[in-house]
Amino acid sequence: MASMRFALLLLGILPALAQPFADYHQHFFHPKDTGLSQDVPTITATELVPLLDAAGIRKAIVLSVAYQFGNPNRPAVDHEYAKVRAENDWTSAQVARFPDRLVGFCGVNPLRDYAVEEIARCAKDPHLHRGLKLHFGNSDVQLEIPDQLERVRRAFREANRHRMAIVVHMHANVNRKRPYGTEQARIFLEKLLPEAPEVPVQIAHLAGAGSFDDDVDEALGVFAAAIAHHDQRMANVYFDISIDTKKGDQIATRVRQLGLQRILFASDGALPGNSPIEVLAKFHKLPLTDEEFRTIESNVAPYVK
Repeated sequence: MASMRFALLLLGILPALAQPFADYHQHFFHPKDTGLSQDVPTITATELVPLLDAAGIRKAIVLSVAYQFGNPNRPAVDHEYAKVRAENDWTSAQVARFPDRLVGFCGVNPLRDYAVEEIARCAKDPHLHRGLKLHFGNSDVQLEIPDQLERVRRAFREANRHRMAIVVHMHANVNRKRPYGTEQARIFLEKLLPEAPEVPVQIAHLAGAGSFDDDVDEALGVFAAAIAHHDQRMANVYFDISIDTKKGDQIATRVRQLGLQRILFASDGALPGNSPIEVLAKFHKLPLTDEEFRTIESNVAPYVK
């Protein structure tokens, strides 16, 4: 992997100084246990750390995919909560192998009855207590539904109570074409962020689901306006930039509006074609200045210090 970095440097694809402190959005995968597609390769701590080394990245936030067992758009599983616990425990054990390199976050579907119990349990785990991963898309969260909103607010309150940072994939489910855009971002700003005022909140994929579409731009517009008005609800909000960079000009505009100090480098799961070093090369295709890249890559969120 180090040879890949050297080759990219020689080709001028990867700038010599490109070396983010951390990758703020990573996953482990063991398909047999998680119920993910069988063609997803296994990625454990043993595989991930060398990939970080190849990109010159010191640390990674590893987000448990335990919420997949509560994914209502997948076949139901027996003993769901037991499998959620087991997946979070497995993630913790993997992180424990490289505690100076990896930071684990607990995963859970916030709509499930056991969500608060699992957050409290993870808060006692030395390798998961720093944070909580919520995936609105894979949990089919619809913030405009009052009962669902209240359940998510409860999860935010519990994370705040235990001083757990929150990483949230806030884009609604894509396959079911759930509503997403201005309204959902306003609900997030007005109803969810006030429930977790004392912890950092990292919005994954620059508020998208991988691509930068019009609904993503709408959502970011809500947050950019709040930041411009010095809205204190945005004081501890970060955005990871694991997103398709094809619409580079639009992305660069929003990144500057949000504030470079809020943007975190992230590559998502290290699947083929998406290793940290490959994502880093794609990231550097954005129309940002060298100084802007350096600022983003040197950002250190409180939960990795």
